[in-house]
Amino acid sequence: MTAPNLQNVIIAGGSLAGLMHALPFLSLPDPPKVRILERSPTNLLHNQGAGVVAGSDTQGFFERYVRPGRPIALTSRLRHYLAKDGSVIEGSVDEREQRMTSWDLLYHLLRWRADGLKSAYVSSEHGEGEHGLSKASYEHGNTIIDVRDLGKKGVEVCWETKDGGEHTVTTDLLIAADGASSTIRRLLLPDVHRTYAGYVAWRGTVPETQLSASAAEAFVEKFTFFHTQGCQILAYLIPGENGALEPGKRLANWVWYCNYEEGGEALDELMTDSGGRRHAVTLPVGGIRPGVWSRQKSLAHAILPPQFAELVQKTERPFVQAITDNVSPWNSFMGGKVLLVGDALAGFRPHTAASTSQAAFDAAMLGRWLEGGVGKEDYDGQCMAFAREVQAQGVRLGERSQFGRHPLAG
Repeated sequence: MTAPNLQNVIIAGGSLAGLMHALPFLSLPDPPKVRILERSPTNLLHNQGAGVVAGSDTQGFFERYVRPGRPIALTSRLRHYLAKDGSVIEGSVDEREQRMTSWDLLYHLLRWRADGLKSAYVSSEHGEGEHGLSKASYEHGNTIIDVRDLGKKGVEVCWETKDGGEHTVTTDLLIAADGASSTIRRLLLPDVHRTYAGYVAWRGTVPETQLSASAAEAFVEKFTFFHTQGCQILAYLIPGENGALEPGKRLANWVWYCNYEEGGEALDELMTDSGGRRHAVTLPVGGIRPGVWSRQKSLAHAILPPQFAELVQKTERPFVQAITDNVSPWNSFMGGKVLLVGDALAGFRPHTAASTSQAAFDAAMLGRWLEGGVGKEDYDGQCMAFAREVQAQGVRLGERSQFGRHPLAG
């Protein structure tokens, strides 16, 4: 199989998927010039403190391409479900190990490997071959506004900078890793929309040292769930500040799914921040109005097991994410010169715990294609199969959790 011969690559999106997709290019013996265009006006993306389940695709990608020389995740020894009174539901224990990490740890390790960003997440004794890998150019404050097919000459990419200027560049390949609200997907497929699923995820973290004995028993090295009608909450430990994995430095990460009718007053009130701005998808840390948060804490006390209610009560920096669906009918455009990847290709509901896994899978498949291990048709087929299968699975899981009857409801 013939590997593509590329001189210039642009990656739209500088979060996990974009950074992951830079590394297969940079690992080639004769790598192309790689530019990462990130929309955020700041060089570092905002850390929300979100947890990530590190599946086998994510672990394998970091072993192959990042090699940070340090562990990237904690181990959860089992999964179990709590009843309303806080007891473990009989027969619910599943002694299945899983690996748990945090968005900020993965992001800083990827930045270190992709563009050489220094941080406390990677010390001087960590990392293999730090100086042996080519680096990408990470350019923040850039918003894609147009993409045009130039045939054999490549793809013309136009973007606006944070100071209002415009730039136009021709590139051999454009990777659209610009998220579930992808601008590039909208330009290419204007009829494919990101749609609200009817519920949101409240999220937050609590330092491990603040957990009571009963909460520690429920959450430390365990993946813990509670279900009731129209409600699901889960929690697990994740790395703490600067990716710390030591006991006492970790965080208890929780996610609480609650139903809010689309177009309803409750959803509008929830997603409107303290300054009066209505947010479509994510209400960031610091944006929740005090009265809204006070009511949510009261609800936690009323309907959740005491260990989960404790997490909610002790959380100082909550945020909210609306749950949405999107999936593209195909991933390759303009004769293969534009590729949708990660959430831009298909946005998974978080019940799958597979959004980061999809980014890793797509990037690993890209690496196989670049190295000549698979052809372009096989690359397209496997990425699309992963996207369609897991996206549909997420819809089934979410609909059962929020609008059906879960078999382990407490």
